[in-house]
Amino acid sequence: MLVRRRLAGILVLSALSAAGCTTYRDQLARGQHAFDQNEHDRALAILRDLEPDMKRLTPPEQASYAYLRGMSDYRIGYKSDARHWLSVAKAHEERSPGVLAADWKARTTEALDELNGVVYAQGTNALTTSRVAGPDEGGGQEPAPKAGAKTAGDVVKDAPADSGAASSP
Repeated sequence: MLVRRRLAGILVLSALSAAGCTTYRDQLARGQHAFDQNEHDRALAILRDLEPDMKRLTPPEQASYAYLRGMSDYRIGYKSDARHWLSVAKAHEERSPGVLAADWKARTTEALDELNGVVYAQGTNALTTSRVAGPDEGGGQEPAPKAGAKTAGDVVKDAPADSGAASSP
């Protein structure tokens, strides 16, 4: 009788453990589905919720997470976060070639080239960290800066030449 109870307990714990892993994979799949449906806000919410448990995913799933998170951030307008997560996805791909689908790898490279170009030319402060208005929110354009407001380029331009401050990539 005692053996049966222990065996039943072990089976229950095993089932719960397997269900836990499936939950993370399911959450990643829900995030991908939302991304594929161009529901980037929903995808980002799902992926942000999964982030603390990302290490519980397999390395290929972690690469998928990084790609989906980076492209969701990118499409919403969180360019700094997008650059981080797309760099993580690229690192996974470099460590294990083929871990990203060919079209995901191409989009990662294209978006990172654009984001890195901005950083190398204007510094990290030039990356937007605010939403890009969608068609329902004002035509997809970012709001113009307020009159008299300094941009990142103005701050660099106004900095003393001998301050020793250099913009870093």
